[in-house]
Amino acid sequence: MHCVNVVGERLGLRDVNLSDVDALHAIYGNRAATEHLPFNPRSLDEVAGIVEEAMAAAAAEPRRLYLLAVTDPDQHNVIGVARLHVEADHPHSAEIGLGLRPDQWGRGIGTDLIRLLLGFGFRSLGLHRIWGARSPANIPAQLAMLTAGMIEEGRIRHHVLAPEGWRDSIVHSAIVDEWNSLLL
Repeated sequence: MHCVNVVGERLGLRDVNLSDVDALHAIYGNRAATEHLPFNPRSLDEVAGIVEEAMAAAAAEPRRLYLLAVTDPDQHNVIGVARLHVEADHPHSAEIGLGLRPDQWGRGIGTDLIRLLLGFGFRSLGLHRIWGARSPANIPAQLAMLTAGMIEEGRIRHHVLAPEGWRDSIVHSAIVDEWNSLLL
């Protein structure tokens, strides 16, 4: 099993565990935090199920799903959640997603989190391409992805069935060679 423990300047990433359920419910169960996600806020039991599935996926070989607690480096409190899913048919490509507690918004944490995820995917997992999709209305996610070095690729029409109905997604991606050149 590949256990994740990544530490950046302002954030850490580690595998989720059952002690994180309440902290993750503060994100998954929050209407503001899930506004641009394709589901309604989750119950505490639903979040516990998500964590249990993630723990089982962490033991899989090869591991394809990484559900990670986002922690602040000082007190190690869970302030967000990050997801990296390696595609089965294209094992050098992965999709990312993230969520932060609303009290963390507006501080550049989303950009730092995306950079940390890209570094983990490219350096630790040897991925070639990492992509993420966002709601067209989620301008903070757009800015975070662009600032972190991802490129906007385009729109997928009626991509997600959200609680309000079908919505488009805007896709952003990073390629390892392009990303490495940003670091020079």
